[in-house]
Amino acid sequence: MNAAADDSSAAGHCAELVRAQDFTRYVSSLFVQAPERRALLALYAFNVEICRVHTQVSQPLPGEVRLQWWRDMLAGQDHGGVEGNPIAAELLWAIRSHRLPVERLSRLIEEHQFDLYNDPMPTMAALEGYLNDTSSALFSLAAMVMGPPSAEAEHLARHAGLAQGIVQVMTTLPLDASQRRLFVPQQVLARHGCNPEDVFGGKQTPDLRKALDDVLGEALKHFDTAHTLLASVAPDIRPVFLPLAQVKHDLAVLMRADNDPFVVRQPSRLRTLWTLWRASRSRAFVG
Repeated sequence: MNAAADDSSAAGHCAELVRAQDFTRYVSSLFVQAPERRALLALYAFNVEICRVHTQVSQPLPGEVRLQWWRDMLAGQDHGGVEGNPIAAELLWAIRSHRLPVERLSRLIEEHQFDLYNDPMPTMAALEGYLNDTSSALFSLAAMVMGPPSAEAEHLARHAGLAQGIVQVMTTLPLDASQRRLFVPQQVLARHGCNPEDVFGGKQTPDLRKALDDVLGEALKHFDTAHTLLASVAPDIRPVFLPLAQVKHDLAVLMRADNDPFVVRQPSRLRTLWTLWRASRSRAFVG
């Protein structure tokens, strides 16, 4: 098999992984040109791979080993395994092609070490720090694929990632609670007289609802800021922020008075397609 065929196979693998595991970002990538789309899908596939490490191991140590492999790969110590890993190969191509900062990718890996343990998220500041180096970093790196780095794009990426990340925390609450994982900050729970066992037990008390509403309120603030900041970045960069349209929809559902935070909701791919397509034609994203 020649190099071109190898590249095509690796790119196809990344695209299929993102389509299966991160459909919203996959759809958003369809609104950019092919060369940039390939790099975006490499980034998004890498993110999927890192995020799902904790689901593939039963103890922290094997997870640490897997994350260390990725850190070594980014540091140029691939131990001979890059050629057989299509995600790693595509990520390295994206880094070279778009001069992406390796340290941001390494920090993303380091933050996801938290996922391997059942330590509760202590404070809102800690959650925002975690999301800034994961969700926000991914938006920032994607923006760099589409255009030169800028303070405006970085500011937008921070708020977009915080909004999306907090919504993700609330969306995955039923699964996390069943596994005794806690990303809702203890600080917020304690302020309303709740404790982690209320969450793990799936008890929707009035006090817990107030605590969750506080967290959602933070997501809404970040979303509103991000939506306002869209106008400050070049139109070529805006498609990578199309997932904000899905964040807006999810926030509306999560903040409804009759929403049960412990009910697992299966996202509709058709609705996601429709939501992002409509957004792609709006003034906010087209300019």
